[in-house]
Amino acid sequence: MLRINSALLEEIIANVEHFSDECCGFLFGHDMYGDRTLTKTMVAKNVTQGERHREFEIAPLDYLKAERFAEQNNLALVGIYHSHPNCPAIPSERDRLCAQPYLSYIIVSVMNNKFADIRSWRLNADFQFEEEKINN
Repeated sequence: MLRINSALLEEIIANVEHFSDECCGFLFGHDMYGDRTLTKTMVAKNVTQGERHREFEIAPLDYLKAERFAEQNNLALVGIYHSHPNCPAIPSERDRLCAQPYLSYIIVSVMNNKFADIRSWRLNADFQFEEEKINN
């Protein structure tokens, strides 16, 4: 389960509604035996050289900065969020291939620059995404 308060949820939604391309960011909080509570987000730059409206990539240096931020603030890096402009909040095959098994992946569907849906996913033991319940 992924717990997220309304203010953080609104922060993520406001961020993704401002981009026609996929945007992305980090999710910080606490992980207690798989139950996660989000307490902070951090916007990341989409540095993909591919189709920016269909994929995202976060620079390795940004991952390092996120890990450092988490450590300095006694938090865990528990996930990544990104948008799917004019597509459902369902992971793509590229999302699956680039995912790390211990992170939560929030996907926000944005239709015509307006929030449509938000869902969270985690890789299972077979490296397939399973939906993770969001509780706010």
